[in-house]
Amino acid sequence: MTDPAALLTVHNLACARGERTLFTGMDFRLRQGELLLVRGGNGRGKTSLLRLLTGLAQPLAGEIRWRGQAIAGSRERYHREMAYLGHLNGIKDELTPVENLRLAAELSGAPMAEAAATRALTEIGLARCLDLPSRVLSFGQRRRVALAGLVNAGALLWILDEPLTGLDVHGVALVEGLLRNHVDQGGMVVMTTHQPLALDGVAIVPLQVGPVLTAPEAVAEEEATCCAS
Repeated sequence: MTDPAALLTVHNLACARGERTLFTGMDFRLRQGELLLVRGGNGRGKTSLLRLLTGLAQPLAGEIRWRGQAIAGSRERYHREMAYLGHLNGIKDELTPVENLRLAAELSGAPMAEAAATRALTEIGLARCLDLPSRVLSFGQRRRVALAGLVNAGALLWILDEPLTGLDVHGVALVEGLLRNHVDQGGMVVMTTHQPLALDGVAIVPLQVGPVLTAPEAVAEEEATCCAS
């Protein structure tokens, strides 16, 4: 059954990593003003799903559509309206936060003045780091630079893979506020996180990838992951 209000739709999606099939038959749809929260155990395919949604990887089967068109055939338009933040922040070590933000804006086709970049970074809590090379920043500070770039990209759809990683309590509260504002203004979010979120009032669409683990199973899987790393 189609939903004309849904801008992002996924149809019978299947994903494989190497010779292992991670999931099959996945269907969901997302409207403006909604946040799709992807849950699942380690290695179940959450990051792989997000890579499919960005177009960085190809599905084993099925189709992803944006505004009713397959993203494979409308990449330019889709990428103009989508912004992705993965595990890596995409920050250049030799550039300052201001230079990084302006470079990201230029690459997205919307050049940003130095004053605007300074203001955006100050608002996200980086006023004391503006002139420092990014290599000396903490991971959390570098994450904030990436988040400033995300906000200022002006994309309708945000795809976020563990955006709370490396952030302190204040940083987590900041991200929660950014998510609320984006969704309240008609934006859309697809995200994964292992951490609890305070998003009262946000229209959350849950998506489970793989089986729901019991508490003992989740602990065992986390220990196995740590031992393997």
